[in-house]
Amino acid sequence: MQSAYIINMEEWKKGFSFSVPVKVRFSETDMFGHMNNTVPLTYFEYARIEFFNHLGFMETWLSEDGEGIPVVADIQCDYVKQVYFEEQLNIFVKIERIGNSSVDLHYLAMNNKEEICFTGRGTIVQMDRQTGKSVRWNESQLAQVQV
Repeated sequence: MQSAYIINMEEWKKGFSFSVPVKVRFSETDMFGHMNNTVPLTYFEYARIEFFNHLGFMETWLSEDGEGIPVVADIQCDYVKQVYFEEQLNIFVKIERIGNSSVDLHYLAMNNKEEICFTGRGTIVQMDRQTGKSVRWNESQLAQVQV
């Protein structure tokens, strides 16, 4: 079964260039050694933070005088294949669409056999720390991303 946000799987997969490796820990599994269904969201978070670090966004967001912070507006995970304790995965993340103050990210998790284990998508909104209202991307931020 293919998710609604993936129109052509092969073309979609080709769009990913950034990934982080993870190894499934014992604490992330059930008594049968299967990865818990909440763990992919944690992996998405890790990959997303590393991706934003790579783009240079985290430095601005974490600075004391930074105006904006990233907030997850929605997140979705689609489970394709069971994952087990000590399995090595690569978690890929890419920008699918960038809005005025939001970014739609897509995720792909593959094992060492290059089998798809789970996919996902989510929207991140840049919010003002003080007001809680969305903050438009500035020219510098837009220059750092290529969609």
